[in-house]
This record gives sequence, structure tokens and C-alpha cells, in this order.
Amino acid sequence: MGMIPADAVLQASLLARTGVRHGFFTRLGGVSSGPYASLNCSMRSGDDPENLRENRRRVAEFLEVGPSSLLGVTQVHGCGVVRATVPWASGPEADALVTAVPELAIGVITADCGPVLFASRDGRVAGAAHAGWRGAAGGVLEATLEAMTELGVRAEDVLAVVGPCIGPASYEVSDDMRDEVLGLDGAAASFFADGKRAGHYQFDLPGYCAARLRRAGAGEIEVTGADTLADEARFFSHRRRTLAGGGQIGHQISAIAPAKTVPVKALS
Repeated sequence: MGMIPADAVLQASLLARTGVRHGFFTRLGGVSSGPYASLNCSMRSGDDPENLRENRRRVAEFLEVGPSSLLGVTQVHGCGVVRATVPWASGPEADALVTAVPELAIGVITADCGPVLFASRDGRVAGAAHAGWRGAAGGVLEATLEAMTELGVRAEDVLAVVGPCIGPASYEVSDDMRDEVLGLDGAAASFFADGKRAGHYQFDLPGYCAARLRRAGAGEIEVTGADTLADEARFFSHRRRTLAGGGQIGHQISAIAPAKTVPVKALS
């Protein structure tokens, strides 16, 4: 059976030093075809079920867990967080997960929204969040941090990485969307720049996610800087699909599993 090549996965040195297994997977390295080519991992995308099972099996293998132990949720652009303790067949409605079970990997599905992966400094606890503008402004990242503290981790001992998502140069938004974000978080104003068209703005989603994490007290934060809309070769993008007139689309997955053993340096 096939494997995902290492160069088809983005990994963050900030997380790697904790001993967690993780990856911001691209659209490369799978078996799907057409608009889903090739590592589509969205179970709700309309892709062939057999292709989806193989794609997710490859992700699970990369993370060194069994296929049934790669867990996700039914994402609803909210702030719900689920604690994963055992495998499940179908995830509940939520937009983030946390776990302290090394035999489990937890992941989120995106195609422009921000995937954020979290790890405690000792690698014992991991988290994953799906942060579109609505979830980020509503508090999904803070809720994920809080769920990790409930597993015994101090916020200042959480490392977080904002993965590939639509970048500020690509993300044009309307007055209405800006007003809605500012209604939830007045401090977000600095993340909107003048747009290329009247009545529009460019929104810095990854920068905003990083700022929310910083405000919430996360210990260290990194932004990958990869723009999903601009990089068609590596990423699926809802906005790109919309600009092209619609149609079917795949989604990439970002996933993480707690360290199998706590790094010695984390114990010192």
C-alpha cells in the first residue's frame, strides 16, 4: 500500500521538539482523482468512499496510529471542543479536539480556514482546531486552550501553530463580514486592510488567529504562512473554487497525536 511522502507534509519545528507526531497535510500523496486529487480527507465531500478510506489510512500511518484511531468531528464553524479518549465511528458536532491518549490522532479538515495544532511542552497533550473567521472571532482557539488546561496543562506551556490557510493578500471580504467580526471582537480592526475594491477589505486570518492565541496566554506561537488560495499545486481552496464558478472540491487534513514518551528535556 502507498505512503505519503515526507515532502508532501508540512511540519513545524515548534511542535516537533515536543515529541508529538503531527502534520499539516497537503493535497498531495493520496489516491483520489478529479477535483479531489489526491489526498482528499473530507468524508462529506462526495468523493469515492474507498478513496477516502485509503487517504485517511495513509494519514493515520504517517502519524503511527491505526486507521480507526484518526479522529475528527463534524465541523460547524462554532466553538465546541471534544475530548477524545477512545476511537469513534462518527465525530460529534464541534470544531476542535484535545487528547492525552498517544494511541489516538486528532485532526481537522480545511480548504481555506485556519487549521491550528497545539501541543503541551512535554508532548503529553495535543489539540487541533478548525478556525475560520467565525470560529476564531467566536473563541474556538481560547476554548481549545481551556480544554487543554482541564487536562492539566498550563496555558503558558501550550505551543500552537497556525497552519496553511487563505492568506491576507488573497482574502478579500465585504463590509458585512468585517462588521460581524468587529461585533464579536473590536480588537480585530487592525487585521483588516483596505481592499482592492471599494467596500471591501483584506483580512489577515492567520495573523488574527496568532493574536487571539497570544492574548489567551499560549506559550509560543508559529504561523506557517502558506496561502491555500495562492498555491493550487499543494492545497485545496474554497475561495479558488468559488472564483472558478463552483463545483466539487477536496479538503486537506491537519492532525496531531500526543508523544509516545515524554521528551527527557521536558522533564528537566
